[in-house]
Amino acid sequence: MAKKSKFISHKNNHKLQEIGRLILGFMNKQSSKIYNYKQIADGIDYKNPRQRELVIQSLHKLLSDERIKEVEKGKYIINLHIEGTLTGIIDFNQAGNAYVNVDGMDGDVFIHSKNVKDALQGDKVLIVTYHFKGRKLEGSVLEVIERNRDEFVGTFQLIKHKDFGFVVCDKKTINTDIFVPKGKIGGAQDGDKVVVKMTDWKAGEKNPEGEIIKVLGAPGEHETEIHSILAEYGLPYSFPEEVEKEADEIDRQIHESEVAKRRDMRKICTFTIDPKDAKDFDDALSIQKLENGNWEVGVHIADVSHYVVPGTLLDDEAYDRATSVYLVDRVVPMLPEVLSNDVCSLRPNEDKYTFSAVFEINDNSEVLKEWFGRTVIHSDRRFSYEEAQERIETGTGDLAEEILVLDRLAKTLRKRRIDNGAITFDRSEVRFNLDENSEPIGVYFKISKDSNHLIEEFMLLANRKVSEFISLNRKGEPTGNTFIYRIHDDPDPAKLEALREFVSTFGYKMDLANTKKVAQSLNKLLNDVKGKGEENMIETLAMRSMSKAVYSTNPIGHYGLGFEYYSHFTSPIRRYPDLIAHRLLQHYLDGGKSPNKEEIEEKSKHCSSMERLAADAERDSIKFMQVKFMEKHLGQEFTGVISGVADFGFWVQIPENGAEGLIKLRDLMDDSYSYDAKNHLVQGARTGNQYQLGDEVKIKVMKANLIQKQLDFKIINE
Repeated sequence: MAKKSKFISHKNNHKLQEIGRLILGFMNKQSSKIYNYKQIADGIDYKNPRQRELVIQSLHKLLSDERIKEVEKGKYIINLHIEGTLTGIIDFNQAGNAYVNVDGMDGDVFIHSKNVKDALQGDKVLIVTYHFKGRKLEGSVLEVIERNRDEFVGTFQLIKHKDFGFVVCDKKTINTDIFVPKGKIGGAQDGDKVVVKMTDWKAGEKNPEGEIIKVLGAPGEHETEIHSILAEYGLPYSFPEEVEKEADEIDRQIHESEVAKRRDMRKICTFTIDPKDAKDFDDALSIQKLENGNWEVGVHIADVSHYVVPGTLLDDEAYDRATSVYLVDRVVPMLPEVLSNDVCSLRPNEDKYTFSAVFEINDNSEVLKEWFGRTVIHSDRRFSYEEAQERIETGTGDLAEEILVLDRLAKTLRKRRIDNGAITFDRSEVRFNLDENSEPIGVYFKISKDSNHLIEEFMLLANRKVSEFISLNRKGEPTGNTFIYRIHDDPDPAKLEALREFVSTFGYKMDLANTKKVAQSLNKLLNDVKGKGEENMIETLAMRSMSKAVYSTNPIGHYGLGFEYYSHFTSPIRRYPDLIAHRLLQHYLDGGKSPNKEEIEEKSKHCSSMERLAADAERDSIKFMQVKFMEKHLGQEFTGVISGVADFGFWVQIPENGAEGLIKLRDLMDDSYSYDAKNHLVQGARTGNQYQLGDEVKIKVMKANLIQKQLDFKIINE
């Protein structure tokens, strides 16, 4: 085919290059489509015989340059695998610029807003890379390969005296407004918050077209904003009728025929410890002293896999959701309430089917024997964390002796875990006191105490031991069995080195020689900064140096916990990966062979993705509630700590309520400030005045924007 290019006259060469650019532009609009030369000629409006001859010549030239491929005689497709092209996921910032994350590549590729084409947040895109001004690697979007989503939340703006309007979305989600034509408005009024479905985006058009599929209500109203958060992340807040029906029809009876197949542990002292407002109790502990002086501790988990069976509507819906979502004022459960709060919930004074890990443990918290299998239990008591903590602190009350033994064993397990390289990030979580209308009337922080650590340690033990049981044979050699692991990769060495360099300016040292030394250094650092002015800053930077934990079939270990093998097994009511783990464990207990790894890996990726969405939604609901709480404090002054620094401003967090607000650099009138990324600060050009991550500053609350979930602060100079 390349030989034909020699018949192209030198005089026509420049003309053919121009036509080639037109052809590539046309084919790039749908780069996965195959065209014949007539379709291409029509596409670039070259229709007379002479023009079509030039198109044929240009196609031969593009073939010889490997810009296109001939898939069969006379049929062409654009060659996407030319040098300099990459595929990845695009992530926008508020300015409209973007970064593309490419698998196997260190660092993201920057895409300027003018080069993003019709890509939207989270889309899989094909980009071409180049070095901007010969230095910095940048890219341009050639094509959207796969849309991440087609439904968006925004505010409807009706164009007066016209029968159409636009939906204005969050700029980070979609960097253009969506045109809504007459007949597709769906009853929305000007200013309503809506869900819009993108239906078309014609080549060359600035705006995509869409139709309004749901009106959420007036912006700023509580229900509107909470439903907006759920819609934004594609999280359903109700179950389909047929799923609810299937759940309602589940047999709730405890049958002796089923009990006979299980280990009966109903007569052993058993109880649950959960938050005081919890309704879904998916784990319980049992304890009894053995004749040899050791302890038998049972970790009993709701046997969701007994009720939720593969191939059912119930299981399909649970998989789609993959996790329960805990917003400030409500739970969006993975399973219908009849299961999560009733059938599977390990409520006191009721017989329940469970899947258990039972351990024989000595007084030094060493596991001497282990057993895994299906059981039936009877919880004797439901404790809140506060009630269990009272038993630990006072040594009095019902079941105090049992709780004190478990507390002592848990403390030994925890110490050993930390000594072996676990990292102890003990950050408090913000919580809200709400009135009957879900209005925030107070803020408090959830702080982990001994009762929380007690439950945590035995859940960690069960998760680790189940994972090891499947992954290792009796000689301690890997079995290669397919399983779903919870993995946490080692920290990024570059981030650790930057952290070491930064904390050295405060007099702290870090040893990065090996994984264990890093963990020990981090723990010592976190302990040394407690109560110091730089605590918040250094703790934040240490957290940012960590990788994200995900689900995978590849057992690379869990760095943060210091475990070689680790899985999630203890919360199948609210996490689908735990349900997968239950099914796989039973499969292996029954003597089954290792199942298809690719299928479990695909499910792992889906669960990781849904977990991220849930976390983002939960974070947005907290931001919304903080802004709502701070509405009552407009004009008031607080002392805060700088919690983040960027090139356009910095964030300040108020310690007593966790609220975070932005101070824009353009609002600092005393000087012109520039951003120093390496030292996490902004500095005035004339005065040398600095605002650094972790600094304490006085601020005034200026603005509370419920729709943007943003607080604006102003620096108060004393």
